[in-house]
Amino acid sequence: MTKILNVETATTNCSVSISEDNNIVCLKENNAINYSHSEQLHVFIKEALDEASLSFSDLDAVAVSKGPGSYTGLRIGVSAAKGLCFSLDLPLIAIPTLQSMALQVSSEEGEVIIPVLDARRMEVYSCVFDNGFQEIRETRAEIIDEDSFQEYSSFKKVHIVGNGAEKCQGVLSHDNFQFDTSIVPSAKEMATLSFEHFKDGIFEDVAYFEPYYLKDFVLQTKKKR
Repeated sequence: MTKILNVETATTNCSVSISEDNNIVCLKENNAINYSHSEQLHVFIKEALDEASLSFSDLDAVAVSKGPGSYTGLRIGVSAAKGLCFSLDLPLIAIPTLQSMALQVSSEEGEVIIPVLDARRMEVYSCVFDNGFQEIRETRAEIIDEDSFQEYSSFKKVHIVGNGAEKCQGVLSHDNFQFDTSIVPSAKEMATLSFEHFKDGIFEDVAYFEPYYLKDFVLQTKKKR
């Protein structure tokens, strides 16, 4: 069986899983209000391996959520994944954060899934998937207004999910729009995608891979009085 370490740190949820083929063997995660990835990530990795009765040498690959998401969170996860791949000579797999979120939604033919992550103010990171989890519109950073996602209102149901759904809910009012703010990116859903990438030989260049930030990082500073 193919054993993959999956790492998800794109949001406040620090999440690690061990999968064999596309089955989860162990999952460790904590969705804290404040980011705690720097303290918890390596602890979770060690605990997950121990609970799965595996060692680093048993792994066949490392998968990481590539973004979009938190600049700092993504850097922590990607740095850890690249470090393990370098030291263990393992392939690196990058999983789109919004796609793994979509896998948490149960939908039917004629419905679409729109994962949305908060990007501050009225902006979100979003992508659109059909009920088979195939991307039908690329990932964007966009400002939410009353016209957002209206081109999908003819579908039977539009699932708008993630921590950006709250700001969407306050603006979008079409009857076909359903909102779920509870869904967060998790290493649990990464397993199916990372195994598919492994089988297809879709790997990243460990030396040059960077997270998918989508927007430039802006340092917030306090105004001088």
